[in-house]
Amino acid sequence: MSGAIIFIQEDLKISEVQEEVLVGILSIISLLGSLAGGRTSDIIGRKWTIAFAAVIFQIGAAIMTFAPSFQILMIGRVLAGVGIGFGVMIAPVYIAEISPTVDRGSLTSFPEIFINLGILLGYVSNYAFSGLSVHINWRVMLAVGILPSVFIGFALFIIPESPRWLVMQNRVEDARSVLLKTNENENDVDERLSEIVAAAGMSNGEKNEEKTVWRELLSPSPPLRRMLITGFGIQCFQQITGIDATVYYSPEIFKEAGIENKSKLLAATVAVGVTKTAFILIATFLVDRVGRKPLLYVSTIGMTVCLLTLSLTLGFLGHGQLGIALAVLCVCGNVAFFSVGMGPICWILTSEIFPLRLRAQASALGAVGNRVCSGLVAMSFLSLSRTITVGGTFFLFALLSALSVLFAYKCVPETKGKSLEQIELLFENHHEWQGSEVEMGDSEHLVQKA
Repeated sequence: MSGAIIFIQEDLKISEVQEEVLVGILSIISLLGSLAGGRTSDIIGRKWTIAFAAVIFQIGAAIMTFAPSFQILMIGRVLAGVGIGFGVMIAPVYIAEISPTVDRGSLTSFPEIFINLGILLGYVSNYAFSGLSVHINWRVMLAVGILPSVFIGFALFIIPESPRWLVMQNRVEDARSVLLKTNENENDVDERLSEIVAAAGMSNGEKNEEKTVWRELLSPSPPLRRMLITGFGIQCFQQITGIDATVYYSPEIFKEAGIENKSKLLAATVAVGVTKTAFILIATFLVDRVGRKPLLYVSTIGMTVCLLTLSLTLGFLGHGQLGIALAVLCVCGNVAFFSVGMGPICWILTSEIFPLRLRAQASALGAVGNRVCSGLVAMSFLSLSRTITVGGTFFLFALLSALSVLFAYKCVPETKGKSLEQIELLFENHHEWQGSEVEMGDSEHLVQKA
């Protein structure tokens, strides 16, 4: 949408407020999908919730492609948002539940990898199709987004259902068969299956006696309260530090820095997409080797420095070549640091810290916080930048990013190498965090190694 919106504005003659609403509504509406996704995935399963998300998104994207007016375009955008809401909530949960412990962090970061790849392909398609007529180019840019989701249809014939969901349905033997596909050692499988059954409360009939999920979430025990603060907080910090403003409005940022040619603007955004995709691959390689917290420290501190430098660049260096170069460097640096830590680890944490009986709906609650914050940032960026300047807006993001460093230090435990059931026990006694806590110095060693 970041490139398409330039031509939508020209073709459909929409106002700046309509532009903000069109960009931001996807994130706001996606919270409906995320809210519904928790319950839906508990009823029909993780696998078929992924399929449902893909179908809704495809319908929305098709409507946007052929939209003759702003109103019809909004309908398609809303449907696409609902589909995305289902997707961003269920994909990390599914992967976390099906992955072996030793590779869970890397595998759970896969959705973020492909989100970044999608952003990059979006930027490339914007650049590739920008030469078409104004009435056609933005439609083609949006239409190509349908193609990747078609592959989900083929994947459904291959991927199994989550073993933890199967246990919740009392299909223990089916769950065992799925676990054997990721672990050939039957003793390990039986041990893991026993942990899952115990966590689901089926071994002693607890399932029928426990409180309803939402009642438990609204009146949490101290361990669950700590989980909710960690999960909901990291989701909100991921967005209020301004990553979606950087992604959606990168052409506006570069225009503010002094780049005026549309092709050059779109070419600069391709550089942002390449950087974002490259560094998420680095995170995938490191997250199960060095842990979640060192990457979070490197990520949040790096983002703070880049956002502050971008703010000062836009505020004081004007439209010269130095200002343009620094602006491009800071935007690329910001998305690089985001992708190496905050981007994937946010979803990894929220998919692994909650108890099995609450995981889907608690993760949905975290995704709602993420989508609301994303929508508020996307829908207010242009208005805010007109009020306090683009540089002032990024100074605000830098302050929030600095707060995210403190949040990571105080509220996020290290979960590397622990099974989902062990992580649940970790929150029972948060004082144990201190014994295995990864401190700030570890991130410094990581930077030196890099």
